[in-house]
Amino acid sequence: MNAVAAAVSTTSPAANSASAHAATDKPVWSLEQVQALFDLPFMDLVFRAQQVHRENFDPNAIQRSTLLSVKTGGCSEDCGYCSQSARYSTDVEREALLPLDDVLKAAQSAKDRGASRFCMGAAWRGPKDKDLDKVTEMISAVKALGLQTCVTLGMLKDGQAEKLKDAGLDYYNHNLDTDKEFYGQVIKSHCQEDRIDTLEQVRDAGINVCSGGIIGMGETRKNRAALIAQLANLPKAPESVPINNLVPIPGTPLANVNPVDGIEFVRTIAAARITMPTSYVRLSAGRHEMSEELQTLCFLAGANSIFYGEALLTTGNSQADQDDAMFAKLGLKPV
Repeated sequence: MNAVAAAVSTTSPAANSASAHAATDKPVWSLEQVQALFDLPFMDLVFRAQQVHRENFDPNAIQRSTLLSVKTGGCSEDCGYCSQSARYSTDVEREALLPLDDVLKAAQSAKDRGASRFCMGAAWRGPKDKDLDKVTEMISAVKALGLQTCVTLGMLKDGQAEKLKDAGLDYYNHNLDTDKEFYGQVIKSHCQEDRIDTLEQVRDAGINVCSGGIIGMGETRKNRAALIAQLANLPKAPESVPINNLVPIPGTPLANVNPVDGIEFVRTIAAARITMPTSYVRLSAGRHEMSEELQTLCFLAGANSIFYGEALLTTGNSQADQDDAMFAKLGLKPV
């Protein structure tokens, strides 16, 4: 069986579920198989992705999440794409953790606009216990509004995931960012294994995983395929897979990286959908710069989640009324 045929057969829902992966302890998707998906003719790739999508989801439904920065700037890490790193000179100022009332006001507004999940991000290497106590209070209060909750707080220490679970946290976001081989060219202050360790703690605590990556940081197609394979081959695929298109930030090392081609970005979405058939694949950072037509291609290729609202941490996002108009034009409904 050639690589393309093997890759297509691997997408059979029953034969290659996460439980089968866990039982055999073998990768479901090899790098070569994912590369073969990327190399398919574009129409064949999108058609296959749409087939897989329809087997597992309503093709006309999009999940909407809103993201709020609850603690901005001053991060000690050197992630080359990040405006919040204290090591770079950007327009982002260091701010303290937001008061609970401000967070609740933003969460209620997100719910009123139609978001079903509220995500809170803090620019830390990892939370101190005293800060985590304040975040758990936010989680419980947002949960009481009837929203799903998600946080991204950096790398966790022993016992912290359990505290988040006890507070009612639904999802923990911690992206792999890029594949293991390319990781050191983007981040040097920690390694990818540190991120994987946090994901394991989150899983062990019974919290859903939100983990994806960033496209357009100067990586090759092989790097993109390897990232998708890594995510798909986690003991259990992430329930949410955000695919970010790099927003170059002046003052960061990646400020002048050439953008990835739009069709290549759609290929990445399709590969994520095929290899992680039951995961929500989210259009995340960079969507503001995409045309309606490019976003539509992403939806056709299996993206079924977006960040909804005017801002994503420190970068812009599409206006809610623009998204509403696009949804109406495409006949998409929120979930």
